[in-house]
Amino acid sequence: MLAELAATYPLVKQTFEEASDLLGYDLWQLSQSGPEETLNQTDKTQPALLAAGVAVWRVWQQQGGSPPAMMAGHSFGEYTALVCAGALEFKEAVSLAEARGRFMQAAVPPGQGAMAAILGLEEAKLQDICLEVAQGQVVTAVNFNAPSQTVIAGHAPAVERAIAKAKTTGAKKAVLLPVSVPAHCSLMQPAAEQMAERLAQVQIQSPKIPVVHNVDVSTKIQPAEIRQALVAQLCQPVRWVETIQLMANHGITKLYECGPGKILVGLNKRIARSMVALPLGDTLHGFEQALQVALAN
Repeated sequence: MLAELAATYPLVKQTFEEASDLLGYDLWQLSQSGPEETLNQTDKTQPALLAAGVAVWRVWQQQGGSPPAMMAGHSFGEYTALVCAGALEFKEAVSLAEARGRFMQAAVPPGQGAMAAILGLEEAKLQDICLEVAQGQVVTAVNFNAPSQTVIAGHAPAVERAIAKAKTTGAKKAVLLPVSVPAHCSLMQPAAEQMAERLAQVQIQSPKIPVVHNVDVSTKIQPAEIRQALVAQLCQPVRWVETIQLMANHGITKLYECGPGKILVGLNKRIARSMVALPLGDTLHGFEQALQVALAN
């Protein structure tokens, strides 16, 4: 996670150190060396993703990268986008990330929930499968990541039944994801209620850059509306395909991924092929190449 970038730009480790001071443990060390089981715990994953995204954004700004016309964050990445857009203070967001992860972890006991990626099935067919195999449990489509790439979440046995059914119904791939909670489904309602209380205590500003929210694919100005969107996000799907389509419809031609990898770049190329999508946090070469593209325009 950002090892190449950090070796060249001290701002990366400085950002992680800020987060570590608040969390009480070395977040950089955890992100670089694990143990992986600890990093995969939601209350650890979310602060790490936040620090990574903000670190990349800070380096981008430091090196003269152009300001974006719009921002969006996939799932928890929405918090990162709000920090970079000036709506949330980084330190406040670190605390929110840890709390959000803790609330999500507590909402569903370990082993009882699961998420799985289903590739190669149409959304409607996958929704039908979820209804068919639920058997009184929760299993539903929660991340609409790209055409024919959807993530489901719910009770672990129901998710496993959905995986088996998807494989026999023509899915190209159906695999469990290494996550500790079933995000964005109704099982997260207890976490949403706790998060509403926590967010009520947080100062939120109107973003300086428009941020497209996951739950309704819209931008929001009022802090109260942003709070509501962040609460609703926990129990409702991530509408990523529509988010990228919205940006394309607004004339956006270039997308830069400010995360620790390039997963969204891959997804975005499948959603809007005419848009250029470049990763900033995957490799040092990739960052500097993307910076050259931005500075050339």
